[in-house]
Amino acid sequence: MMKDRIETIRSRVELEEHGVSNTHSSDFPGNYEGYDDSWNIKKFEEKFRVEVVKLTEREMEFDMVGIDAAIANAFRRILLAEVPTMAVEKVFIENNTSIIQDEVLAHRLGLIPIYADPRLFEYKTQDEAEGTGDDTISFQLKVRCTKNPSAAKDATDPNELYKDHKVFTSHMKWVPMGSQADLFKEGDIRPVEDDILIAKLRPGQEIDVTMHCVKGIGQDHAKFSPVATASYRLLPEIILAKPVKGERAEKLKKCFAPGVIKIENIGGEKVAKVIDARRDVCSREVLRHDDLKDCVKLHRVRDHFIFSVESTGALPPDVLVSEAIKILMAKCRAFIQELSKVEET
Repeated sequence: MMKDRIETIRSRVELEEHGVSNTHSSDFPGNYEGYDDSWNIKKFEEKFRVEVVKLTEREMEFDMVGIDAAIANAFRRILLAEVPTMAVEKVFIENNTSIIQDEVLAHRLGLIPIYADPRLFEYKTQDEAEGTGDDTISFQLKVRCTKNPSAAKDATDPNELYKDHKVFTSHMKWVPMGSQADLFKEGDIRPVEDDILIAKLRPGQEIDVTMHCVKGIGQDHAKFSPVATASYRLLPEIILAKPVKGERAEKLKKCFAPGVIKIENIGGEKVAKVIDARRDVCSREVLRHDDLKDCVKLHRVRDHFIFSVESTGALPPDVLVSEAIKILMAKCRAFIQELSKVEET
């Protein structure tokens, strides 16, 4: 019994009525008598696995099992701040007679996600005055609002009264630099979405700007971050310590998110069963009911992480995860080299 309790402390985070216990890591060598928690690469390889649960053009959900929270958080931080993308860095304003100030317009343009593979470009050096086809993407935005001569006399809708009164990202035109026209075809480089509203104009107002996009990372500026969100959570575990039947079974089902608890008919009686603990949202609603809280144990599996990655659209989410892994591997190699130098000296 004591061994089972120790195993729970080592491998589970417990959700209690008035708090959360076992939040600290306790699986380090020598912490528990009879347990060998020393680092073993073979044990790690046997336990570690990655399973993709969901993958679309913009979103990815996958499980990473058998690692420490520090490693999981390293992946999250790299996705947010160290996987490079292309973003607008310089805005050359030829004419801006809209009500949006130049600096505000430049900021809005900088936050537009650009569909371009950053792996095909170099980082622009600080001493370069002008960009080249190897490190810079150029866009031109030239829109002028005019009155619609065919609009009805009693029209009040701006969409009918004016032409080009809304400036969208679809108005941004890619201007190839260097040999880019030979390397890329139409559509390879563009804003991720065509319907992002940049500004609103009225007759006589005009925006005429040129934009230069460069390669960067989110650590320098949030506009370079390749993900809208990157997060993880521990896998929920729900254990029914006692059978829950009849009306209590229905009550238990309502305490969890849809799909977590299922009511089965066994021998003519309703019995609650846990069918998908993964859907649990950690509400602890069940612990508020005196007739149910002793029947349920709520845990989180300490080394099972459910990752959610939502791309801004510049790169697919599976590519972003692959690039994050490569970056972490490069960091590890650099750290090992530094340790080798210290040992030599």
